[in-house]
Amino acid sequence: MRTDDQVVQELPWRWRAQGTIFLVGGLGFMFDAWDVTLNGFLIPLVSDEWGLTKAEGAWVGTANLIGMAIGAFAWGGIADTIGRKRAFSLTLLTFSVFSVAGALAPDFVTFCVFRFLAGLGLGGCIPVDYALVGEFTPAKVRGRVLTAMDVWWPIGATLCGVVSTALQPNWRAMLLVMVLPALLLFWVRLSVPESPMYLVRRGKDKEARAVIDGLIAKTGAKVGPWELPPPERMPRLSAMSMVQQFRDLWRYSAKITSASWALFLTVFLLYYGALTWLPSILRAQGYGNYAAFMVTTLMTAVGIVGVLVSAWLVDVVGRKWVIGLSGPVSALAMVVFAIQLDIPGAAKFWIGVFGFVIELTIPALYAYVSELYPTRLRASGFGWASTISRIGAGFVPLIFGSLLWPYLGLPMTFLVIGVLLALASLWMAVAAPETKDRELDQVNREVLLP
Repeated sequence: MRTDDQVVQELPWRWRAQGTIFLVGGLGFMFDAWDVTLNGFLIPLVSDEWGLTKAEGAWVGTANLIGMAIGAFAWGGIADTIGRKRAFSLTLLTFSVFSVAGALAPDFVTFCVFRFLAGLGLGGCIPVDYALVGEFTPAKVRGRVLTAMDVWWPIGATLCGVVSTALQPNWRAMLLVMVLPALLLFWVRLSVPESPMYLVRRGKDKEARAVIDGLIAKTGAKVGPWELPPPERMPRLSAMSMVQQFRDLWRYSAKITSASWALFLTVFLLYYGALTWLPSILRAQGYGNYAAFMVTTLMTAVGIVGVLVSAWLVDVVGRKWVIGLSGPVSALAMVVFAIQLDIPGAAKFWIGVFGFVIELTIPALYAYVSELYPTRLRASGFGWASTISRIGAGFVPLIFGSLLWPYLGLPMTFLVIGVLLALASLWMAVAAPETKDRELDQVNREVLLP
């Protein structure tokens, strides 16, 4: 007899059913992109207002990204403990409150504190959203859907660029404009159902059956008899439960966890380094605020096409091939961009290439890592990988602006990151399984085989 997992993953995809979860989850992801992209626009404007050096201005991005790193770690574990739905809503509420506070900050130190706290809330959006969407999505389209989730990132980044360009140099208004739609989304998220896979493992059979029966009705599928497995023992939320989740991830598979962490770290070292500092790089090259902001916006807008292509490729050639090839190529594009920075046409072309190719990598990576872990570890597994990437990337603005760019130069900086990314891709090739066309539990069973 089939289990609840099999029923949910064998249902047909319908926009009024699983599609609603995809849209609501994706909008939260959009705000994550908006906020991260905003760092690049805030750095030059805040530096002008408070007379900051390049190294001091870098703390705008570092404070926010470190907050997101801690948030990704904390909220991933929280979602595995209190449920996806509750964590789903609280992440945005925290972000909204501290974004308003940041817009009203009287000095630079206070501003950085509030950027850190806003990041703490928003950092949970990605692991929580991907866990929830993945657990509602049928296996046959899961790779495509989870990859397509990332289309919200370049949409959010592009909206940020358009709004920031229109509002510059008023950086306080740039922060406030995000808050109203974020609060509206918080209200909408209250109607999203809890993950049935989570409910089953919590022993909440009645609630789980109600959610699954609702999905069956909305999709119009004909489903035979099915049963609920016995509940799993899941830890209560505490500092020790977080430590235990860390241990469980490595006990489950040291190879998978190390490959996931290496990929997240190197891909986002490259992406956040480029995104955070591109406006400042272009301003140093002689571009005005408007031109520098619009070129950055162009880079993110091209990424929308990249996500759509990635969503198609992951189910054609597999997750590993997309990640392993596109990641190093995107780093190469930034090396060439840096070499040809004095040629405006060529520089814009290569930054466009980067914007397209990196968005082949990131959505495939998100889909892939969210499929590698069992239900009890899915949100925390993704959250820990995201945490590692954002801790590393969180120091990129500071290291990039005070050490790498001034001493190594841009081409060598991007080359070093590219080599690290290529090594991480090679490790993934031998250490982690392909998840294309496989049910989540099937991947789990194969990993546990001797």
